[in-house]
This record gives sequence, C-alpha cells and structure tokens, in this order.
Amino acid sequence: MNGNLIGSLMPLIVLFAIFYFLVLRPQQKQQEEHTKMLQELKKGDVVLTNGGLIVEITKVEDSFFSVKSHDGASLRIAKSYIASRWEN
Repeated sequence: MNGNLIGSLMPLIVLFAIFYFLVLRPQQKQQEEHTKMLQELKKGDVVLTNGGLIVEITKVEDSFFSVKSHDGASLRIAKSYIASRWEN
C-alpha cells in the first residue's frame, strides 16, 4: 500500500519540480533583479516606464520618483511603474 501511494504520487512530484524550475524560479530571479535595479536608481538616470514613457529621474522618494519628460513636463510616478533603465 505504501509503495503504491508513493508510486502514484511520483508523477505529481516530478511535474511540480519541473514547474518550479521552469516557471517559478526564473520569475523570482527576475523579480529580485528588478527590485535591485529600482534600489540602485538615482537622480539623473533615464528610465522607461511601463506606459512607454522615457523620462529622467529628478528626485528619489520612498515609493515614488519625481521625473521630467523630454519636453520638460514634470511627473510623479510610483517606483513599481518603472520597467527598466534606459540605455541609449
């Protein structure tokens, strides 16, 4: 009975392990890299927002950035809306 139970659960365990290594682990690593990038941003960095705006950081706050666009418009956006650092 015990061997039969382990044998029937083995495909489920293997499936979970594959799911973990192909989906969950890379996603966690990507999230850690994004968090690290957000912490390293400073005044003068140019970033790409999730909305597609390319803006320059003018002030770093706890959970927001003050930014200005190319035409000089000032905005205040949440840190979570920064997609990446913009490299020319």
